Amino acid sequence: MKIGILTTGHRPEALPEHKTYSGMFRDLLDGQGFDFDNYDVVDGEMPGSVRDADGWLITGSKHGAYEDLPWIAPLEALIREAHAADIPVVGICFGHQILAQALGGTVEKFTGGWSVGRVEYDFGGEMLPLYAWHQDQVTARPEGAEVVARTDFCENAGLVYGGKAFSVQPHPEFTSEFLSGLMDARGEVVPPDMLAEARATVDRPVANDRLGAMIGQFFRDRSLA
Repeated sequence: MKIGILTTGHRPEALPEHKTYSGMFRDLLDGQGFDFDNYDVVDGEMPGSVRDADGWLITGSKHGAYEDLPWIAPLEALIREAHAADIPVVGICFGHQILAQALGGTVEKFTGGWSVGRVEYDFGGEMLPLYAWHQDQVTARPEGAEVVARTDFCENAGLVYGGKAFSVQPHPEFTSEFLSGLMDARGEVVPPDMLAEARATVDRPVANDRLGAMIGQFFRDRSLA
C-alpha cells in the first residue's frame, strides 16, 4: 500500500541532526507493509493526482490552517477530493486541523493557551500518553466527525470521519530527543512554567507505537477497532 506523505512543515533549522518530518513518519509506520512517497506541500509540491497514493498522511507544521498561504487552498482541495473518492486520509496536529477545516470545521488559536509535553489522551477509555505541541485547536467539528480522543484541555483531540479519515492532535512521530530539541529551538513561544513542566516529563514513556499501530490499521482496514 502506497502512502503519500504531505509534508506541511520542516523541522527547525537548529535541529539538522534529527530526521525530517516525513522520515519520522516512515519510522513510526515501519514494518506495517507500507511504501511511501513524500510531497513537500509547504514548498508548493503537490501530487499530480489524488490517486497517486492509496492513502494520504498530513504532517504537522508551524503554520496555522487559517493562514493565507498559497499552498493551503490546494491542500484543502486535495483533502476534499480524497474524501469524495473514498481514499483514506490521516492527519497529525496541523494535519488534524487542516483536515477538519477543509471539511467544514473551525480551527482557531485557542484562547486557553498552549498544550506542550507529555499529555494523557483519553481514547474511549484507553489512556494514551503522547507528546503535544500546539496552541491551535479544532474548536468546531465538521458535520459527521466523531470524537475518538480528548483531554480536558482539548475536546477534539482525535476525530474519525467514518472510514474516510482519522486525525489526532498529538505527535506520535516525535521522539523525546526531538521534543527536547524543539523546546530548545522554539520554546520562547511557550509560557516558562509550562515549558519547565514539559522538560520534567519528556523522558517518561509514551504510547507512540500504539497510536502508530492505530494509524496503520486505519489505512489498511478503515477502522480503529
